[in-house]
Amino acid sequence: MKPLPYSSKVPVKFKIPTAENLVPIRLDIEIDGQRYRDGFTWNPADPDSEVVVFAKRTVKDLQLPPAFITQIAQSIQSQLADFRSYEGQDMYAGEKLVPIKLDLRVNNTLIKDQFLWDFNNFDSDPEEFARTFCRELEIEDPEVGPAIAYAIREQLYEIAIQSVTSAREIRLSKKGRRAFEYTSASKAPGISLDLVKYFGPKNSVVRKRKDWDMFDPIVDVLSNEEVVALQAREERNAR
Repeated sequence: MKPLPYSSKVPVKFKIPTAENLVPIRLDIEIDGQRYRDGFTWNPADPDSEVVVFAKRTVKDLQLPPAFITQIAQSIQSQLADFRSYEGQDMYAGEKLVPIKLDLRVNNTLIKDQFLWDFNNFDSDPEEFARTFCRELEIEDPEVGPAIAYAIREQLYEIAIQSVTSAREIRLSKKGRRAFEYTSASKAPGISLDLVKYFGPKNSVVRKRKDWDMFDPIVDVLSNEEVVALQAREERNAR
C-alpha cells in the first residue's frame, strides 16, 4: 500500500503516523517500597471508564496494594489528556525520514538497531515490523516483539509532537516557513536515493546502503548472571 500523498508544505492534523492511532503509555509507580513499571499502547477512542477497569484488573492480577489503582488510573488519564491536547492541531508530515533507535533488554534478550522510518506513511504498522524482525532474526521470546513495537511508537509520538511545535513556529515566522519548506523539500529526496526498503512497504523502514555493515541489528541472549549484573548496573545508574 502506498503512503498517503501528503506534501511537506501542507500541514495535516495531528496523528501518530501509523495505521492505528495508539498512544504509548509508560507507568513507573512506587508505593510503600513496591514498584510497578510497564509500557503499553492505548486506543484513545476507548471510553475513559476502561482506564479504571484496567487499573483494577492490573492490581488484582499482579497482587499489588489497592492504593495502586488510583495511581495507575491517574497516570494513564494524564497521558491520554496530553495526547488529546494535540488533536486537531497542525503538523508537517510529508517527505520526512526520521531516525528510530532500538536499545532494549527484554528478559534475557538484548536488541540494538537503528534505521530510518517514513514519517509520511500513515499506513505503517510497527507491530508487523516487530513480528517480521523477530522472525527474521529468530528471536523466540514472545515479549520482544511487543517491546520493539512499543519503542517505535513511543519515538514516533515524540516526533509527531515536535512536528506540531514546528508547525506553530512556521505560522509565526515567514522566514521560518521558507527555511522549513526548503529543508523538507530539498533534503528528503536526496536522502532517499541511497535508501532501501526493509521488510516491506507497510513497515516504512529504510536503511542507508553505506550503513548496512555498521548498523546491522544486534541481538544477544544474555545468561542469567549477565542479566543480574546488568540490572544491578541499571539500578546504580538510576540512583
